[in-house]
Amino acid sequence: MLVSVLSLKGSPGATTFAVALAARWPVPARVLVVEADPSGGDIGLRFSLPSAPGLVSLAAAARRSSDADLVWPHTLQLPGGLSVITAPPDAEQASAALFALAPDPINGLAALRTAANQPGTVVIADCGRIDPGSPALSIVRSSDVVVLLSRAHSDDLAHLPRRLPAVGRWSPNPVLLLVGDGYSTAEVARELGVPPMGRVPDDPIGAAVLCGRPNKLRWGRTGPAQSALGRFAHKVAIQLATRDRPSAATAHQSAPVSPPPPSPVLRAVPGVPPDAVSPNGVRLAPEGPGRNDQQQGGQAS
Repeated sequence: MLVSVLSLKGSPGATTFAVALAARWPVPARVLVVEADPSGGDIGLRFSLPSAPGLVSLAAAARRSSDADLVWPHTLQLPGGLSVITAPPDAEQASAALFALAPDPINGLAALRTAANQPGTVVIADCGRIDPGSPALSIVRSSDVVVLLSRAHSDDLAHLPRRLPAVGRWSPNPVLLLVGDGYSTAEVARELGVPPMGRVPDDPIGAAVLCGRPNKLRWGRTGPAQSALGRFAHKVAIQLATRDRPSAATAHQSAPVSPPPPSPVLRAVPGVPPDAVSPNGVRLAPEGPGRNDQQQGGQAS
């Protein structure tokens, strides 16, 4: 199974959540985190890991082999034993490696997709912020599940209606998660027509551990299993693992591309009743666009 974690705007914590999702994936899966962010990697620096092996060495090896076990010699270990393939912090090097890992139209599926096709294997790719020309887009398109992270303020959500149809075409299973305060999950679901799976909890201590900055706290005492962030990631992982997920390679070849549905426009007009509709048919958000459902948003539906 191949899972891509990404954003369309800003930096809502895709790397941290990708690590949390992998660390809390249901056993007995063999889980691998791959830094596929073209802007450069962070995990190696956060955990003081060696620069090699990693994404660059995997890209070089992938030119000579398409073996299903190709990825594993290029992994490093995080505290707790989680396997990762780190990207170099330099954006130019990271982008070049990602272009080299793109699916080959002659030799077939790329290295990450081939590894993810193995029974009991889950590859979680941290793709960072995805733009139309991103070299990570080919990985996203071959994913079984796309996890889209977005902050919940008007300026972040305003970018989603135009691009959500494209995200739906990238993967048969797109998932939206909100990050931070702002609009409630109910308001976002009503305005975008896409129900968020939940809201990533605000957990600075848990996030610090997942970023390699536990200070005096130990991974075992404040690690993913004990933190609010880790518990939420576990709930999301369970739902993703139990989804009906056809092979992305098959789905993208056989599934017809349907025209995207009309994209709603996010509005925030104080004092307008929830059921009010504008002359052009757009539903308007109720009063209180800054309301935070942080307390209830930590539950994945």
